[in-house]
Parts: sequence; C-alpha cells; structure tokens
Amino acid sequence: MFGSTVSILMLMAILLLYMLPTIIAFSREHPRRQDVIVANLLLGWTLIGWVVVFLWASLAATEDEPA
Repeated sequence: MFGSTVSILMLMAILLLYMLPTIIAFSREHPRRQDVIVANLLLGWTLIGWVVVFLWASLAATEDEPA
C-alpha cells in the first residue's frame, strides 16, 4: 500500500526538480520565459542541458517594473 504512495511522491519530486528552471523563470518574470520552457523540455533530460537552462533562468536580467 505504501509502495505506490512513495512511488507517486518520488515521481512528483523528480518532476518538480526537472521543471525547476521553468518555475524560476516565471517567478523572476524572465523576459524569455517561453524559450526557457522549450529549452527545459527539450534539453532538461541531460544534466548539462538542465544546468545551462537553470543558470539561464537564474542569472538573466529580469523585466523592470514600471515606476
């Protein structure tokens, strides 16, 4: 009974970690967040691709809010 629950929770945690660059891009209002989503979906399964997309989402300049 608990085996399937643990499996589902682990799958959800892995999916959350996989989509972390996309979540960061949306939370930081990245100007090219649609490109980040595409790159994350296409290259995120490779470790190098995921790290590159993560850094792109984390370190890029964000949109300034109007004053």
